[in-house]
Amino acid sequence: MEITTAPRAPRLRSRRTVLTLALTSAAGITGAAVLLGALPYGGHRSPAPGPSAAASGAAPSPGAAGIGDPLQPLAGNGGYTVRHYTLAFDWRAPRTPFDAAATISATATQALSRFDLDFAGNTLRTVTVDGAPARTVRDGDELVITPARPIPHGRTFTVRVAYTADPTQQRHRGDAVADYGWMPTPDGTVLYAQPDGAKMIFPANDHPSLRAPVTFRVTTPPGLSAVANGRLVERVRQPNGRVRWTYDSEEPVAAQLVQVAIGKFTFVDSTGPRGLPVRDVVPDDLVTGTEAYRSLTPEHLAWLERRLGPYPFRRYGVLVGDTDLPVALETQSLSVLPRADLLGDLVGAERNLVHELTHHWTGDSVAIRRWSDLWLSEGHAQFYERLYSDTHGGAGMEAAMRAAYEQHDQWRHDDGAPAEPTEPALFRQMRYDGSALVLYALREEVGEETFGRIERSWVARYRERAAGTADFVALASEVAGKDLKPFLTPWLYGAHTPPMPGHPDWRTDPVEE
Repeated sequence: MEITTAPRAPRLRSRRTVLTLALTSAAGITGAAVLLGALPYGGHRSPAPGPSAAASGAAPSPGAAGIGDPLQPLAGNGGYTVRHYTLAFDWRAPRTPFDAAATISATATQALSRFDLDFAGNTLRTVTVDGAPARTVRDGDELVITPARPIPHGRTFTVRVAYTADPTQQRHRGDAVADYGWMPTPDGTVLYAQPDGAKMIFPANDHPSLRAPVTFRVTTPPGLSAVANGRLVERVRQPNGRVRWTYDSEEPVAAQLVQVAIGKFTFVDSTGPRGLPVRDVVPDDLVTGTEAYRSLTPEHLAWLERRLGPYPFRRYGVLVGDTDLPVALETQSLSVLPRADLLGDLVGAERNLVHELTHHWTGDSVAIRRWSDLWLSEGHAQFYERLYSDTHGGAGMEAAMRAAYEQHDQWRHDDGAPAEPTEPALFRQMRYDGSALVLYALREEVGEETFGRIERSWVARYRERAAGTADFVALASEVAGKDLKPFLTPWLYGAHTPPMPGHPDWRTDPVEE
């Protein structure tokens, strides 16, 4: 994600995410019953069921309340793997509560006596596990579910959570993310779920390393459109005049990368490299004003493919955010760009467009293993943003990196080393230009040709997988044919910025306490 500032200073970016819904009350969505597995999931197979509880001999026990990420210990949940989400929203109007439900198909990775979902706020109505009512407890941002019967290890089970969604829910961070959650627009909404805002939108297994396919069923009033990640499967007018939109994510999605937007939209179709479908989603009154910059997407795709290999998803597009938020976001297959970016200067618009598109290789396709690996996502997006801008009217790459070098010791002092952030400083400048500087140093150390091979190997080897800092160091060493751990470790973890290869005259500024 990218943050817009005026005048344009070095740009910060962040990111954000969603699951499965089916309304069960009489006031719910017409025809919201969901047949799991009825839609294609991009060829991804769910893991085969494991051994039964009897075979494993394991006694049922509670699933963990988090997966153990040191920076966000309660992010995600233990004891199961989500196979598929279906989300059903019976949308009414901006800032107006509406009926919602999530249907979650999961496989138990242990014998479960109870398990958690990440779920904050909203009014809980009913919860069932395999059709039977379940006991629930709200514990902060955790929804603790005790099924009527323990779930054996390896068993696939279905959770249905019906609730009243509160589209006013937002939270605030003191870094580049700022406000996140439900973001109202003049006639609808757009989602900003990164980093941990998905739980305000639906019950989720919310960690960037955890992904599953999603089916979206969104019902809107007449005259409004809905869009979500992936492919539009069906648009059906209901007897009462409302319209149900069904989308299939096509590939597994992390909760922070889920997008559901509603508004008076125009859908603008075009084609990218090798026939890639490109669909922009634009508020009706912004179509003409944003056309010039949106039309550059095929060029941006081709430029990045020459450096990172084929685009990793089945389609792409830009969703123009009709809000005052100065934040761009790489929601999977549909990046959000603020209207101000696309109505402003060309250099700034292209920086944001390239940044969010780069994330689809690094951050969306190659997910981060834990939050301290965020430098791999934001650093790569910032590096290629700067590299593109260097030859398209923006600041020179070397000048931008030298400026980052001068401030690097201060950023280390304030926000932690690139791969060693504190949670409050996750989305501060060190994870952007500060982390791009690490990649620049690596390129200076191994040369452009070897660096290019490292980058293409990184996104190819870990496509559709989660990977971390140790994985990157090992792969870079393998491709370069030498151990790069002694070189990269002080760049990633040290208290002071190492010398820049090839630039002995570069100096860091004194640190101010």
